[in-house]
Amino acid sequence: MFGKINVGIMGAGKIAGVMAGTVNKMNSVKCYAVASRTKEKAEAFGAAYGIKKCYGSYEEMLQDKKVDLVYIATPHSEHCENAKLCISYGKPVLCEKAFTANAAQAKEVLEYAKEKDVLVAEAIWTRYMPMYQTIREVLDSGVIGEVRMVSANLGYAIEGVERLTNPALAGGALLDLGVYPLNFAAMILGTDLVRMDSSCDMLPTGVDRQESITLHYKNGAMAVLHCSMSVVSDRMGGIYGTRGYAVVENINNFQSMTVYNDKHEKLSVYKAPRQISGYEYEVEACVKAIREGWKQCPQMPHSEILRMMELMDTLRGQWGVKYPFEA
Repeated sequence: MFGKINVGIMGAGKIAGVMAGTVNKMNSVKCYAVASRTKEKAEAFGAAYGIKKCYGSYEEMLQDKKVDLVYIATPHSEHCENAKLCISYGKPVLCEKAFTANAAQAKEVLEYAKEKDVLVAEAIWTRYMPMYQTIREVLDSGVIGEVRMVSANLGYAIEGVERLTNPALAGGALLDLGVYPLNFAAMILGTDLVRMDSSCDMLPTGVDRQESITLHYKNGAMAVLHCSMSVVSDRMGGIYGTRGYAVVENINNFQSMTVYNDKHEKLSVYKAPRQISGYEYEVEACVKAIREGWKQCPQMPHSEILRMMELMDTLRGQWGVKYPFEA
């Protein structure tokens, strides 16, 4: 497959629009098709983004043999069934985060993808960004010594968004926002957790509005994380070592990293490269995987997709947050 990869977008909401606008500016892919629950919505989306193939059902788009990669941009509650439908047609999948509503669903999708030998990736964009490699290289250089503490927060005043408050759609701050601080901690400190403490504030609908999470690692390191869909936060990440520290601007879309020594003197600043939206990196990773015949992307392997879903299940268990379809 040496020509452009044809992307089909499943869902026609705001995030799907960001992806369509991004793909339209890339050289390796083409925004080929969109599918929504109604033909009218698909056509309106297609008109806005110059997409000629507009389908009024997901299955109809998947029957189009020219679709090479499907980007799933539906609510969390629908990801499992949507992904399995794509896999049943042999279509590679890039599924928006959170990958599914829970770990059981994630396992179901990943096992089905393995059975059908189909590429499946999670669109947790920070994992694919080149700025992450810069962060990793700086830390590995030892300039701030041994990293012993991480902090991260992400907050947006989006409590009025119905999708986020509705438990039937797997709403709540955790799956939409908390997934980013959790991934940030994993990217910096790894996976060797021994304990996780947390507390959360609930909405009357029964989903989490905001939370505080503390991760304890086997080597004694800790991560202190916050997320909220009620307030605007600075979105900053802190990485603290035995010889200095680093401040990462915007853990939801890395903008810069500033490094300080133990005297709080600024040593260096690293800026993220210019980007289209940031979504292009996860798409390029899928393009490479398709062309190489890989069934997962090394930036976010299936084992890590499942581990992150298990962490969020544990957190929801601590808070008593359960979705109706899990009963």
